[in-house]
Amino acid sequence: MFKTRLLSGIVLVVLVVAVLYFGGYVTAISMLLLSLGGVFELLRIYKLHKSAIGVVTYVATVAYYALLMMDKSQFTMPLIILFVLTILGVYVTTYPKFTDKDGMAAILSFVYVTVMLSYMYLIRDLEHGGALVVMVFVCSWVNDTCAYCVGVTLGKHKMTPKLSPKKSVEGLVGGIAGSAVVGALYGMFFDKNVTALENAPVIFAVIGALGAIVAVIGDLAASAIKRNNDIKDYGKLIPGHGGIMDRFDSIIFTAPIIYYGFAYMI
Repeated sequence: MFKTRLLSGIVLVVLVVAVLYFGGYVTAISMLLLSLGGVFELLRIYKLHKSAIGVVTYVATVAYYALLMMDKSQFTMPLIILFVLTILGVYVTTYPKFTDKDGMAAILSFVYVTVMLSYMYLIRDLEHGGALVVMVFVCSWVNDTCAYCVGVTLGKHKMTPKLSPKKSVEGLVGGIAGSAVVGALYGMFFDKNVTALENAPVIFAVIGALGAIVAVIGDLAASAIKRNNDIKDYGKLIPGHGGIMDRFDSIIFTAPIIYYGFAYMI
């Protein structure tokens, strides 16, 4: 199991690096496919993945990315409103086939996965986006590693004993601190090797800490949904890791914070 998880993890990292390196349509289409997969996994929990509501959500996801790729972001909000109206239209015209909870699940899937994951592409599309997008992984993977190490060695106080018994308050603090420190170091590298940026270590440290906080929320939110619906993994797409939602749960939350953090602080 460990060997399978390690090998698939290495392949996944290589693919992610390649996708983000090329940027442009390669990144956009890759994020679109990941979003469709994540939406499918989430809708499958509620048995909506093959329904009319599911089809509307898939079409909205494709349309949303098409607007981003055509640089027509001014139409994304009208699209979201149209999507909500269409979901409610399907709900009322087929009543009582679907419940209000089904409609809410579809809307949540679209915003939670499609919209939030698209910020990976939006970060990459920024000036120096290839370097900035690294911070998404600093906030998610570095946070995970530091939180685990600190939690194992110093963890005494349970953070969410009913949801994730192994996570501790000490691990939470260690993960946030680790992300801030690595962020600061990366900020120094960015300032010297990418482009000169005043107070780069401070900016990257703050963004690293904020990103680490929401990464934990993303991880716990994905776990809570699984527990509420009595499932172990969202899927089996990634051997040893589960589905897209299992592997990208924290990244989905981190990407928007990184994007707006750099947009407002630089």
